[in-house]
Amino acid sequence: MGLFESGEDYLEAILMVSERKNEVHAIDVVNELGYSKPSVSIALKKLKEQEYITIDEFNHLHLTKKGLDIAKKIYERHKILTSILEKLGVDANNAEKDACKLEHDLSDVSWNAIKKYYYDNLDK
Repeated sequence: MGLFESGEDYLEAILMVSERKNEVHAIDVVNELGYSKPSVSIALKKLKEQEYITIDEFNHLHLTKKGLDIAKKIYERHKILTSILEKLGVDANNAEKDACKLEHDLSDVSWNAIKKYYYDNLDK
């Protein structure tokens, strides 16, 4: 079974929280994403079963190598797409929401073209 789209959001959220805090718990993911505790619990169980995360004896969440790779990919897409949309004049709130929608559905070909354009024009 492949990773579900919202699973990518969970992995990204774990990465984002881990950049701000030393320890990530399920409640941090609840707070980050605004999902219910039961929904987060079910999703984390699936992510653990699929070996995208581990949960230690203190209930700290950790990304595995494959979980971290996906989280970094999605987070990079999110940041760049948000930035591009804001530069195009989209307000920050809408840019954030729309980037979240786009980050999952772009083909690698389109993403690589957007990323190249972004970095080639960063200082312009």
